[in-house]
Amino acid sequence: MTREEITAFFDRRQDALERRDATALAGLHSDSGTLESAMAGTLVGRAEHERFYAGLFSAFPDFRYEPGDLWIDGNRVAQSATFGGTNIGGFMGLPPSGKQVRVPAVFLFKLKDLQIEWMRSVYDFTLMLVQAGVLKIKTN
Repeated sequence: MTREEITAFFDRRQDALERRDATALAGLHSDSGTLESAMAGTLVGRAEHERFYAGLFSAFPDFRYEPGDLWIDGNRVAQSATFGGTNIGGFMGLPPSGKQVRVPAVFLFKLKDLQIEWMRSVYDFTLMLVQAGVLKIKTN
């Protein structure tokens, strides 16, 4: 995989995110690929990934992913980003709050044959829950 191929792959991923296309996003993962995140837990396989993305877009119908830099080292990629949306559909079994969420994050990837073999999202999950109106914080 060349740097140009990997960059083009992430352009396709961004396009699928902008269209909120769960099927297209899942198709970027390998058949046995792993996705790890605080919100999703550990998911293996395209069917699980598609279910996650569909649930994410249902919970946040205006979901946005603002990509930052891509750091490419062979088949390993890191991407900074900010993601968010309005909690209209509820998520993780919690009711919708109508509140806006905007969270900075870093996404780590291992690619194989231009597919995501492994992905981990790293972000402040507590911040996300506070913004979504699920957790309350004490302010003084």
